[in-house]
Amino acid sequence: MNFGNEKKFFFFQKISIKKQFSNLEIGLYQYFFNKTGIYPKNIIIYHDFIFFFVSNQDFFLIYKHLTSIRREIIKKKILIVRDENSLITLLFSFFPDIYIHDIAFEKSDGKYQIIISFLSFEERNIAIGKNGKYIKAVNDIINKYITFQKDKVSIRIKCNVVYLD
Repeated sequence: MNFGNEKKFFFFQKISIKKQFSNLEIGLYQYFFNKTGIYPKNIIIYHDFIFFFVSNQDFFLIYKHLTSIRREIIKKKILIVRDENSLITLLFSFFPDIYIHDIAFEKSDGKYQIIISFLSFEERNIAIGKNGKYIKAVNDIINKYITFQKDKVSIRIKCNVVYLD
């Protein structure tokens, strides 16, 4: 990951997640606290997914409850994501269990494309999810709920496989 000045600014600028909680999310907020003893920083329900955003220091304490939470909330896919304050660390947080080989950045007509590269189709497929649902969820969350330090930007995240010689 060789970052030029524009890339550094883009990837490392301060971000925050801004979202109003729905009634269901408020209920999940209380459920999560009762289960783990820790309040999540944010909750986003997106179709089949429930994203619980937690602080870095609480992540491993909460992660041990993940199996139990998934057993109790069976109709949704449950994800615990670190609540990060830069785009680059948030991207790694969305894909915690797979090896990201490289992250590239392209800008065209004021729109940004982030290309996350993996070394195998298996890792890429995990990142994309069944029928592309997970990467669509990540793209929509970033575009709807992430507030950037500077301006609102349009971002598209794409996953690919690189071949090493």
